[in-house]
Amino acid sequence: MVDPSLSGIETVKIAETADRKFRKELSAGITSLALLSVLNHADEPMYGYQIAKLMEEDEKQSVPLVKHGALYPVLRSLEGNRLLTSRIEPSVSGPPRRYYDITDKGREAFRRWMVIWRRTSKLIDRILGGVPDDKAD
Repeated sequence: MVDPSLSGIETVKIAETADRKFRKELSAGITSLALLSVLNHADEPMYGYQIAKLMEEDEKQSVPLVKHGALYPVLRSLEGNRLLTSRIEPSVSGPPRRYYDITDKGREAFRRWMVIWRRTSKLIDRILGGVPDDKAD
């Protein structure tokens, strides 16, 4: 219920703040899973901008799921947890690039996280009414 003492602008600002917080919290784990997925399916190590371009949403979206700048802390965190490795190589067109590659430990984590993601998304879809309860699992 909307607080009647709030103006329309205040109500909109509160909703926008809540939406940003929800997206940020939801994005945290999804970004890690998506990064591992991209690198798990890559034929060779990739640099951050390459990964970011693959993860861009449809141009019609007003708010991207993951901002380019948000990827780099997650990449460093995954590397710190030994799920990724990286190396720096010179670039002919600009500064050196850091290339990321998934480790065996990263591939194992990706497989486990996919199971968790599928179970969680199925549950949330069912709770939200999007998917009927499937007893196949």
